Amino acid sequence: MENTDTVTAPFTLSHDAVTSQEAEAAIAGAIVAQDAVGIIDVTGPGVVECLQGVLTSDIDGAGDGSFLYGALLTNKGMILCDMWTARHGSHAWLTIPIQGRDVLLEAFGHYLPPRLARATDHTDNLVVLRIAGPQALSAAAHAGIGIPEPGVSGSTVVGGVACTVSRPPEPAHFGLQVQLEQESVSTVLDALTRAGAVVSDTPALDLTRILAGWPRLGAEIGEKTLPQEVRFDEHNGVSYTKGCYTGQETVARVHFRGHVNKQLTGLLWDGTPDPADPSIRQDDKDVGRVTSVAWLSPFEQHIGLGIVRQQIDASRALTAGGAPAVIASLPFELEP
Repeated sequence: MENTDTVTAPFTLSHDAVTSQEAEAAIAGAIVAQDAVGIIDVTGPGVVECLQGVLTSDIDGAGDGSFLYGALLTNKGMILCDMWTARHGSHAWLTIPIQGRDVLLEAFGHYLPPRLARATDHTDNLVVLRIAGPQALSAAAHAGIGIPEPGVSGSTVVGGVACTVSRPPEPAHFGLQVQLEQESVSTVLDALTRAGAVVSDTPALDLTRILAGWPRLGAEIGEKTLPQEVRFDEHNGVSYTKGCYTGQETVARVHFRGHVNKQLTGLLWDGTPDPADPSIRQDDKDVGRVTSVAWLSPFEQHIGLGIVRQQIDASRALTAGGAPAVIASLPFELEP
């Protein structure tokens, strides 16, 4: 059987990581939290050309002022790091999972000719707030944040604070991203709180990610993960028309001539999964691995994500983390 272990860390369980108020806001309202991300500015006269040749997303085709999802791959088409890219003139601002920062900077040291493009790390002086939940845009608008069109990144001023505001194209696991200086965070959070958003922490953002069926580096995304295994096609994270980029041959071959043997799926539990046993089993056979779990307090239920073999029967029950579970379609559809 093919190895389904594509993750780099086991899942964890905590019933108090996300409060009931945060969970309810994630399902039916708006939450805002500072995300644990790295912030890299790639700038220079050849920034678009250089990134076009190493990222899966079509930086050139999206145009100036765009905001899009993508990844940096190995030569064999495996994901090194996923990211959101906001293009502003000769600058491309990359928001990446914090654990992928060093990997990306090392790779850019090899890939980017210094005379054409340079990468500068701004993680220590800039902050990214992400506003999520079905009322995210409404809360942001009431807080005085200018709302761009989907897939657009621009500028706004909130309470006298200059910010870069970026709206992902649909689908996405957050409604808006606000990038600003560290010392101005409280001003923007106060405005969003008055507008009805619930100020949260990283676990609440992770809940919205799981609800949306979005992969995370170090959980669903590991050393041997292909983009198509973790829903990059559904998330518009790969361009099949822009031409060559690092790892493109493998990704295109899978898309046009083949299929992946594993897929990211949702999980609903009847009981409590055991982090010590992340296996997913059906008919006493190992068919996958649990990668992320969250406690959804309004429903008193665990939900999560897993990587499973394509051949499983999704209509039948299985065990995941040693507890009875069923496969759920993504994104999760839950009523508050």
